[in-house]
Amino acid sequence: MIDKDALPYRPCAGLMVMNRQGEIFVARRIDTDLDAWQMPQGGIDEGEAPRAAALREMKEEIGTDNAEIIAETADWLAYDLPDHLIGKVWKGKYRGQKQKWFLVRFLGEDSEINIATEHPEFDAWRWMSLADVPRHIVPFKRDIYQAVCDEFAPLVTPLDPVA
Repeated sequence: MIDKDALPYRPCAGLMVMNRQGEIFVARRIDTDLDAWQMPQGGIDEGEAPRAAALREMKEEIGTDNAEIIAETADWLAYDLPDHLIGKVWKGKYRGQKQKWFLVRFLGEDSEINIATEHPEFDAWRWMSLADVPRHIVPFKRDIYQAVCDEFAPLVTPLDPVA
């Protein structure tokens, strides 16, 4: 039996990618039978700054980093893996993740998004309203996603049309 409390959290950067209409990018995980959607996120390498990790993860997971960072969460947010996943993911080294989240404005066109990356993590993607995001996330990440949505909500707005 693994002592979950003795394991550290994996440092991670997460991205709330917003389009010009103020919608949020979500993608469906390729490695689960659940209808599990999430925003791009991934581990922070040793010595890597969270902002740099966020843009690297965006490029690795959705094929583009054509975005500007608008904001970051004030604090690190943490979640624990469900017991049945402890010891199975991340080579069993972590109990969950501590995450620094970034709100980014996607500056490109949808045609730039390519989830068929070198190491694909997703099999589908779509834009979703901010209010809908937490409902479509796996239950063990839902509280984190709600906190991220709540913190960034005042900044999630459509761009003003160019006159």
